[in-house]
Amino acid sequence: MQARVSFITLGVGDVARSRRFYEALGFTASPASQDAITFFDLGGIVLSLFGRAALAEDVGVPVSEPGFSGISLAHNVNSESEVDEVLREAVAAGAKLLKPGQKVFWGGYSGYFADPDGHLWEVAHNPFVSLDANGRIILEASAP
Repeated sequence: MQARVSFITLGVGDVARSRRFYEALGFTASPASQDAITFFDLGGIVLSLFGRAALAEDVGVPVSEPGFSGISLAHNVNSESEVDEVLREAVAAGAKLLKPGQKVFWGGYSGYFADPDGHLWEVAHNPFVSLDANGRIILEASAP
């Protein structure tokens, strides 16, 4: 198997509500989106929003209550002030602030918010990596 991620699908309680939330954060829905599923092109990876019950049915597992699932998504930025700015934007769009921006044990600066369905997002400034012009991570040999 080649090491890559093509789609990240979030099971959501209300696709339209979640679409509005992510659009308020600046994501642009693909014209391929439908009432039951929304697609956001993230430059080589697609973030999709699909009904939580429909996703569980597709997988063949019972629907479970939202809660900590042991996973978070991350949005990296170029500075500590950008972390705080993105967290404010997320809260203004309807996110719940879980952890305000702060210096963290690994040497960076980050905070967390939860989207309307409880999916966790870290907003981070990592001084050990660089971002290219499209905001994609460039891993460097000196990263810890």
